[in-house]
Amino acid sequence: QVQLVESGGGLVQAGESLRLSCVASGLTFSSLSMAWFRQVPGSEREFVAAIIRSGPGTLYEDSVKGRFTISRDNAKNTMFLEMSTLRPEDTAVYYCAARSGVVVRNRHEYNYWGQGTQVTVTS
Repeated sequence: QVQLVESGGGLVQAGESLRLSCVASGLTFSSLSMAWFRQVPGSEREFVAAIIRSGPGTLYEDSVKGRFTISRDNAKNTMFLEMSTLRPEDTAVYYCAARSGVVVRNRHEYNYWGQGTQVTVTS
C-alpha cells in the first residue's frame, strides 16, 4: 500500500521559515519523481516544486524561486521543502505527490498523493 505522509506545517509570521517533510512507503522511492503542490479553498491545486529521481534536477513555480528549496533523501524515503521568507500568499494546504515518469508541473500526471499539511502565514 502506497503512502505519502506530510508533516512540518504550522502557523508562522511573514518572513519566517518552515520545513516540510514527506515520508513515502510502499513504493520504490528512488524510482519516482516527487513534487510539492499547494491548494487554497476554492482554488485549483497548484504546482510548487518538483525533483527528479536522483541528482540535483529541480523545477520551481516562479513565485517561490529563491525562497523555497526542494530536496530528497532516497536512503530515508523522504522529500523536503525548505520554505523561507514566507509570505501570507503562501498560506495553503501543501501536498506531496509522486509519479513514475519525469518531473512535470501538471498535477493530473501524478499518481500518488499525501493527505496534506496546513501552512498559515500571518502578516
